[in-house]
Amino acid sequence: MEITSYQDFIAMAKQQPEPQRLLFVLAKAQLPEQPTDVQKQQYEQQAGGNLEPVLCVDKLPEEVESFDVLVDESKHTKVDWDIAFVTAMDGRGGHPVSSDEASQPLEMMVQQIQAGMIKHFLTLNRQGELVQVM
Repeated sequence: MEITSYQDFIAMAKQQPEPQRLLFVLAKAQLPEQPTDVQKQQYEQQAGGNLEPVLCVDKLPEEVESFDVLVDESKHTKVDWDIAFVTAMDGRGGHPVSSDEASQPLEMMVQQIQAGMIKHFLTLNRQGELVQVM
């Protein structure tokens, strides 16, 4: 199944043989230190900047069936973000991994995002639309 929307991702997560725990890293676009004029212009047009992780959370698919749920929950944190990086973890023996077990993989996601290794994550904007980040 090809993932073309957040709903496709949730449907696929629910179809897996083992229960899934979804990992979300929310990131904010920021200008690099000492940006060039071109970088400033791209940033102002929302087509550039560095993505800096600002918030991490893990959820079961049932907890975030709609992307709007994640957006609404994030508003309570008062942390501004632009892009959500998403992946899933397989459970074991018919049970999803716990939030405690997800903390290290979330930290690894943050490190990968900071290093620019993002191609294997699903990326969505605040409207829940799939985006390609380069």
